[in-house]
Amino acid sequence: MNENDLNDPNLPAASDDTPDDPERRRVLTGIAAVGMGVILSGCQTAEQTSTNGGGPRSAADLRLDAALRDQVRNIVVIYAENRSFANLYGNFPGTLHPLDTVPAARSTQLDRDGKTPLAQLPKFWGGLVPQAQEVDGKRYAIAEGDITGLRNGPFHLTDAQGAPLPNGVITRDLWHRFYQNQMQINAGRNDQFVAWADSGGLVMGHYRNSAETLRLWNLARQYTLCDHFFMAAFGGSWLNHIFLISAQAPLYPDLLKSPAKRFVSVVEGDDPTGTRLKVATDSPASAIDGPPKFINDGLFTPDGYAVNTMAPPYQPSFVRPAAGGNPLLANPADPKVLPPQTYATIGDRLSAKGVDWAWYSGAWQYALDHRDMGAVPDFQYHHQPFNYFANYAPGTDARRRYLRDGGVGEDASTNRLIADIDAGRLPAVTFYKPQGNLNMHAGYADVESGDRHIANVIDHLQRGPQWANTVVIVTHDENGGWWDPVAPPKGDRWGPGSRIPALVISPLAKKGYVDHTLYDTNSILRLITRVHGLAPLDGVLARDRAFAQNGQVPPGDMTGSLDLA
Repeated sequence: MNENDLNDPNLPAASDDTPDDPERRRVLTGIAAVGMGVILSGCQTAEQTSTNGGGPRSAADLRLDAALRDQVRNIVVIYAENRSFANLYGNFPGTLHPLDTVPAARSTQLDRDGKTPLAQLPKFWGGLVPQAQEVDGKRYAIAEGDITGLRNGPFHLTDAQGAPLPNGVITRDLWHRFYQNQMQINAGRNDQFVAWADSGGLVMGHYRNSAETLRLWNLARQYTLCDHFFMAAFGGSWLNHIFLISAQAPLYPDLLKSPAKRFVSVVEGDDPTGTRLKVATDSPASAIDGPPKFINDGLFTPDGYAVNTMAPPYQPSFVRPAAGGNPLLANPADPKVLPPQTYATIGDRLSAKGVDWAWYSGAWQYALDHRDMGAVPDFQYHHQPFNYFANYAPGTDARRRYLRDGGVGEDASTNRLIADIDAGRLPAVTFYKPQGNLNMHAGYADVESGDRHIANVIDHLQRGPQWANTVVIVTHDENGGWWDPVAPPKGDRWGPGSRIPALVISPLAKKGYVDHTLYDTNSILRLITRVHGLAPLDGVLARDRAFAQNGQVPPGDMTGSLDLA
């Protein structure tokens, strides 16, 4: 599976007080006069309400609605993996917080007591490149003790001799889990990423990227890069995939009466909505001495929500069918299998409105046919969110119509998404999940392969017959545990989490532009909802209500990145 979301590690979280950060206040209250008026009723249609909430639409809103529906015929969402904004685009020109200008006061990491600055960064627990690899004729194997004594702050990723680490090297993975992410963020201070990591000082590393090393950097330079885009949910890949299509966390019914109760996380205090894991008595007191340990860092919150990686109830799944059971299902008695969910997704909203759409999964059919986990093409079972919902169960018409095999590889002869792009067959809304070895996930994929693959898909889109009216959004599901200096806004119980990259690539996108608008992953849902006049999803409405109750403007709908005539 190669996904640390499935580990059972251990960790604590952050205080509720908001740091005195003027930039944080600027981002959260940038349009205060509008934001204070945003109180959502939850019962108005997309046509009746303004982009970010209640109240009648202005004339400008209505004109923009008309332009969107006239000019945006195809929305393509390409969902890569596990990179913070700073990790890939830290010094991109025009961003508000280039890494080279971030003061030490905003990057210094505190030890686990929450008070003491670390004298230096800890070792990279488990090494930086634990398995030897050869890239461009050079051998890379960087063990735990090969890089030590780094100053407390962000640093360029290098080999043991100090040469820049190529994007083609696969590094070790880092914790990226629900509670750990909140504890690392530490109420917006972002000063305990090292303290609550299993990888030591590695979380502070970033690449020396430019248009020469990253194809997507060059595309960002041509089109729009969003530098205040945050992952929708705290934690890992699985929950953020669920949020991408539904904007809410799944519930495990009668959890405490089921065998799955042993996977309930133990948090500090008696509040089941607490944000800090309870530390084990044998946990190292300092981050210098080793990764933290917890009493139980499980799959669920104490009140029954699933927040860390679970198995799909339908095949392909990393849980096999029950002996003698239905071969199309994962064993429902396995406590790591999520019971099928029944709440609405963006797919349901689109189907109800008669809008064609599809989720293309790289290596989907391969996984159904072979089930040899970890083989190339690498299929990640928990990256297929519709496979957790009853409406898309095996045998349903919706599964047959909307869950499509993306094929494998780099060209139209094997990659079915690319074949459909070239033939002009893309539906109005397309989600694309590349196969695992092409998704940029640390631990089993390198940055260069994913960068090359996604840039190739975009090249086909640009040369395809649907390009003139296509908006492409390239983003990452979550930060992968990598540090970022920008404080996430205070939203609701589930997020937003850390800042991640997002590019808007389109003939309709602003050119050479860095968009500073506050977005989260569910801003993609807001855009789809607005373009097609859909009823907003309950999770999006709930998040917008939380922002309004906090006196803040809710995340935008991505239209700030577009230049519509």
